[in-house]
Amino acid sequence: MNVLIVYAHPQPHSLNGALKDFAVQHLENAGHQVEVSDLYAMQWKSQLDADDSSSPPLGDFYHPSSDSKQAFEQGTQADDINREQAKLQRADAVIFQFPLWWFSMPAIMKGWVDRVYACGFAYGVGEHSDTHWGDRYGEGSLAGKRAMLLVTTGGWESHYAPRGINGPIDDLLFPIQHGILFYPGFEVLPPLVFYRSNRMDETRFAECCTALAQRLDTLWSAEPLAFRRQNGGDYLIPQLTLRPEIYPGESGLSIHQQRK
Repeated sequence: MNVLIVYAHPQPHSLNGALKDFAVQHLENAGHQVEVSDLYAMQWKSQLDADDSSSPPLGDFYHPSSDSKQAFEQGTQADDINREQAKLQRADAVIFQFPLWWFSMPAIMKGWVDRVYACGFAYGVGEHSDTHWGDRYGEGSLAGKRAMLLVTTGGWESHYAPRGINGPIDDLLFPIQHGILFYPGFEVLPPLVFYRSNRMDETRFAECCTALAQRLDTLWSAEPLAFRRQNGGDYLIPQLTLRPEIYPGESGLSIHQQRK
């Protein structure tokens, strides 16, 4: 299988760097092909702008959606965007690895998403009608592939518990897992989060590697998060609201995931 690791940490000699190196070696030892997009090492350009295309804007000013769609369809995208899209197309599974900074991914990784997820490639695809509102949330160009978040954070696990002051980790990661991953079609695996990253010794690091190895070994067999498919019948279209008979009276992020 082909695995892409999209990696964002500025320091190679860090916990994240060691975990990334371990993941690459473990996957290759298991016979998988591995590509790494090391965003800091690549000096990845974060901002989405008119320089991402060699063709002029469609109108009087740059419009991110329509101009990125034109660039994707006409083959005038910047070379770095083309290379990353090709990596995504080759990949059977993608691991997004990053430290949790200010309750989200580092800006350089968000910039990777902004630029690589071009209109016509990761969004803006499929029929829009009164019964089918585009190929997204379980459908799309990345359907059939799997994705997983590998996250480190300095806080304690209890800080991210259901009653923890930082908010539940599943809620914090929802915009990434449901939006950035499930939206274009990925099957999203449960995240692997390592807490208290600044309190790491050899024993804890060995435990982290054991946990990571187990998750890497089950990339293709683990059950994905049960996010509801947009066009699967659970949502009213075109309103895109959950049908009132499903979890009546409830709201919030959790209603968009089927419960066991």
